[in-house]
Amino acid sequence: MIEQLGISQETIDGLYADGISLAVEVALRIIAAAFVYFIGRFIVKKLLNFIKKTLEKREDTPSLNDFLLGFAKVMLFSALFIAVAVTLGIDATSFLAIFGAAGLAIGLALQGSLSNFAGGILILAFKPFRVGHVIVAQGHTGTVARVQILYTHLMTFDNKEVIIPNGTLANNDIVNMSTQETRRAELNVGVAYGTNIKQAKEIILNIFENDPRALKDPAPFVALNNFGDSSLDMVVRVWAKSADMWPMYFAGMEAINTEFEKHGIEIPFPQRVVHNMKAEAEAESK
Repeated sequence: MIEQLGISQETIDGLYADGISLAVEVALRIIAAAFVYFIGRFIVKKLLNFIKKTLEKREDTPSLNDFLLGFAKVMLFSALFIAVAVTLGIDATSFLAIFGAAGLAIGLALQGSLSNFAGGILILAFKPFRVGHVIVAQGHTGTVARVQILYTHLMTFDNKEVIIPNGTLANNDIVNMSTQETRRAELNVGVAYGTNIKQAKEIILNIFENDPRALKDPAPFVALNNFGDSSLDMVVRVWAKSADMWPMYFAGMEAINTEFEKHGIEIPFPQRVVHNMKAEAEAESK
């Protein structure tokens, strides 16, 4: 039968030997790939455990820690997958081309999200603010409730939640009112023209010098600041611990009003004099 087909015994023996050789080569590649997979998986797990323990020492950035751990996991297992494929004889260039094309497509589709993602990484890495800090950003003032990879959540003082994209936060001004231990309160107080400015200043200074929340260094400062339309305007600057600043401010404003009333010092309000020209003309003609 074989002879009728025109195939010699030598050709058959050659094909048989090539088949055996190919089968052995494939088997060896599979065994090597399995060896690379199990050894590589063991190494990846060890590396991930090391990264996790290292990140757990940074308890102040849980969102960044979770992201970094997940990113490391994806990258390490991707590298392991490519190593197994190369061991099996598959060209790694094909995988790199596929990953590159997929990355480009995803990047174009998620430009806004990637901007927020990059902003989140910057915020979590450089920490311009932390959870619990009071900040002013994008026209909103509130306490930082959560810092996530894409968004930062603020709770305003009237208990509204404001969600701000991290890309916007990372590229605009942020006022952090919680980084310093002390802050300066600035009060603007107006008194009527003719008021004894020296007496008014002594009253204000006495109020804050006797307030335990007001710091002695720098000392409270009061000065005439402006000649207003209806008042002599004074500026009052007092330093306090950050937690005491607003309670001291409100108590000080109330105390100033009370003391001014006791000493007969008038706090003016805008007034307008309206003339009835017709009535005045008629009165003059009589």
